[in-house]
Amino acid sequence: MESDNHEGTDKENLEGIEIEREEGVEKEVEEKIGKKRILRGKWAVIAMIVGILASIFHFYTAGFGILLTFEQRSVHLAFLMFLAFIMFPLTSGQKDKGKVPWYDIVLALLAVASMLYIYFNHEAIVRRAGRPTTEDLVMGTIAIIMVLEATRRTINIALPLIAVLFLGYAFLGPHMPGPLAHRGYSLTRVVGHQFLTTEGIFGIPIGVSATFVYLFVLFGTVLEQSGIGNYLIKAVFAALGHQRGGPAKAAVVTSGLMGMISGSSIANTVTTGSFTIPLMKKMGFSSEVAGGVESAASTNGQFLPPIMGAAAFIMIEFTGYSYVYIISAAFLPAILAYVAIFGMVHIESIKQGISGLSREEKDPLIPTLLRGIYFLIPIAVLIYLLVIVRSTPFRAAYESIWVAIFVSLLVKIFLYYWCRRKNWTPGSVKEEDLPIDPTRESKGGLFSIGEVNKAFWKELGEAFADGAHKMVTVAMACACAGIIIGVVSMTGLGLRMSSLLVRIGRGSLFLTLLLTVFASVLLGMGIPTTAKYVMLATLVAPALVELGVPLIAAHLFILYFGVKADVTPPVALAAYAAAGVSGGDPFMSGVQGFKFSLAALLLPFIFVYNPVLLMIDATIPQVVWAAITALIGMFAWSAGIENFLFTRTSWLERIALFGFGLIVVITGLTNDIIGLVGLAAVYVWQRRKAGLPLLPKLFRSDEES
Repeated sequence: MESDNHEGTDKENLEGIEIEREEGVEKEVEEKIGKKRILRGKWAVIAMIVGILASIFHFYTAGFGILLTFEQRSVHLAFLMFLAFIMFPLTSGQKDKGKVPWYDIVLALLAVASMLYIYFNHEAIVRRAGRPTTEDLVMGTIAIIMVLEATRRTINIALPLIAVLFLGYAFLGPHMPGPLAHRGYSLTRVVGHQFLTTEGIFGIPIGVSATFVYLFVLFGTVLEQSGIGNYLIKAVFAALGHQRGGPAKAAVVTSGLMGMISGSSIANTVTTGSFTIPLMKKMGFSSEVAGGVESAASTNGQFLPPIMGAAAFIMIEFTGYSYVYIISAAFLPAILAYVAIFGMVHIESIKQGISGLSREEKDPLIPTLLRGIYFLIPIAVLIYLLVIVRSTPFRAAYESIWVAIFVSLLVKIFLYYWCRRKNWTPGSVKEEDLPIDPTRESKGGLFSIGEVNKAFWKELGEAFADGAHKMVTVAMACACAGIIIGVVSMTGLGLRMSSLLVRIGRGSLFLTLLLTVFASVLLGMGIPTTAKYVMLATLVAPALVELGVPLIAAHLFILYFGVKADVTPPVALAAYAAAGVSGGDPFMSGVQGFKFSLAALLLPFIFVYNPVLLMIDATIPQVVWAAITALIGMFAWSAGIENFLFTRTSWLERIALFGFGLIVVITGLTNDIIGLVGLAAVYVWQRRKAGLPLLPKLFRSDEES
């Protein structure tokens, strides 16, 4: 069944991949595809200090009480807009010059001044509500321009361009056609609404960014700096590396686990892909397929609880549901989506005759799991606080960060005493000789309390700075999305768009869902998860609710397809990031990423028509049966997309896989029976066609697996 070329991978190959990762592939790719300025010298120090101070501010207010609405949000934006202008250049050609030009310093200070104007004058602004002064309007105009420019630099032109179009709509209402027309608003009214109320820049998105999102991102960076990424990669490869196409399957699982922490498809792609993509290529996958697998798996991480690309926290505000309810509803579809990608990877591996690592070439599973089990303690505490204790997400994240910091310190102290007891000297200890998985600074052992102290504070400082730096794009997206929401709330555009969608869809739910898919993917291209969700929740979700779709199903539907824009050509940002690691063609990597996501595209339609998958008014047996039928249906679609089950499929078999796969996921026992019988017939026919026994062996040797 498999070719001689893929009988396994030798030790030299694996060691070469380790070296490649250690030489900084991840950092090089981030610099290559990213927009960040490569800061050096004093500006690198300034960026780090400001980032640490920003994280200290948010961590402190989380523990001792957040400030008043305007105060918290304005300080949040002051920190991150300053970082935006010094970390991101005017044009991409300036990112490697290492220093910040004078005009970016001026823009950074103007941005900070406009934000702190709100902080120092918020009481007076509230007292004169509706009567802005000249100073208010000047600072408000500066703030809007600075938000648009900072968003352009940190993300791309798409989101600020959409915001400008919406601002134009606020002014040109009387000239708009039919249902889109409104009376129009003056510059004073528009600037006042955007800058002096909590309906515009300082609206719901930036409010969530300044509280929930920042803490969860900080929690993720503390874990990442402690070394959890390395541990997850090792553990997953120990569990799956020996299976057929093992490296690709490991990439899917690792990306899912990292996605629970990072909440960013691009960051996830670069982090895990710097290890998984080279190994997939070594095992025989093409650069484009390897990049496609990684980008598809990493993108799905934004739909996976607990972070969900930060959209879960904004969803709380839009729907009124509790955080636990939202992540409970999203959990099963997210897992099924990963199973669908996993299934496609398995079929692709069979098609190409790609094997896995031999058992001698991978680490033993149980020892690997145990050596880094302490990494999971903060995550377990977070889940316990959220699900069992039912703490607020804000409080749960704050306390979990403390646990992560404490665990990191204990590990370093333990390593110090272990090295001292063994009488090891610097450079004499090997990583595999240590009883636990060491952190980055501990690979050669910690031989003095001074080194323990230095390593701990260095790691914590980098985690706090990295948390702020990662929040820059999120905050800018939220602030810019706030401008769009401000126009929508002022003009009533949301209601108009809902009625327009329903009218175009002629009252048909299926047709309206298709229009929603188109709008979600179109609006989501090149825009971060939080911003795309805000726009879609404001403009599109009400139309689905009007047609009878449950509120949570409507919001998860638009989030799912908005997220999929990151692997949808031509603007497949996650695929471009993967191509930076693989060296493959970016567009074709996007095509492959889209292909690996196709089977899971059934899921949103399934939970709209069958909300049992979201655990809405359903018993446990109903949920289990719905999950089983959805899994079978998606695997059938995977085989149809790959044009392969046990051997190449004919056009009739392919149609049957698509058709019966769709029928089996539609609600109703009759549909389930028809679909399952039809798929069973295709299964039997394919096994005989491939010359295989009707029932596969349950246990195989390494050579047969």
